[in-house]
Amino acid sequence: MPLNPRIASLEERHAALERRILDEDRRPKPDEAELARMKREKLRLKEELERLRTSRPH
Repeated sequence: MPLNPRIASLEERHAALERRILDEDRRPKPDEAELARMKREKLRLKEELERLRTSRPH
């Protein structure tokens, strides 16, 4: 587990969104607008995680 609680929280949210995206995508008629929204949010979380990881002192 990361030492930074913010990173841990973002990782949990990212994983939860991934599960929701997979669930929605498996539906017979997925909600494309909701899928797009969740994918944008997942990307935003990923970018924030990368920013925090690279700005963290080693």
